[in-house]
Amino acid sequence: MAKIFGSHDNLSLEQIEKFEIENNVKLTELYKSFLLKWNGGKVIPNLFMVSNEQGPSVLNVFYGIGDMYDNLTDFIDIMDERLPLGFIPIGDDPSGNVVCLGTKDPYYDKIYFLNHEQETEEPDDMSNMYFLANNIDEFLDNLYEDTEE
Repeated sequence: MAKIFGSHDNLSLEQIEKFEIENNVKLTELYKSFLLKWNGGKVIPNLFMVSNEQGPSVLNVFYGIGDMYDNLTDFIDIMDERLPLGFIPIGDDPSGNVVCLGTKDPYYDKIYFLNHEQETEEPDDMSNMYFLANNIDEFLDNLYEDTEE
């Protein structure tokens, strides 16, 4: 089971609802639960498999809501023109690639990885998006440690 540390101030449901309105996004129930419990932070273990071709990556940080460096609102603004419609960034790896949450069907609740080195000019082109998990809980359960030390 993943352990999250360095998380930010606790959130209320009202703060999350305000965030949704301000950012014109509908967060999934599981992701809201994650935010209420942790509100971002770092995680151990922090490795995840992107794909057989891409190999593993390291989860650097989950973004949170509020006045912090890894602020979800800032990253939504930064990634606005770069993510397919119906996705928001929820974390990143040390190389600037983004872990994303699907907020609209058919990707609702699903977790994807955006490889920024494969970006095209067309944001709705999903060729640089890799499916990771059916939801945030499954993604956390799939994190693993490097055992090759």
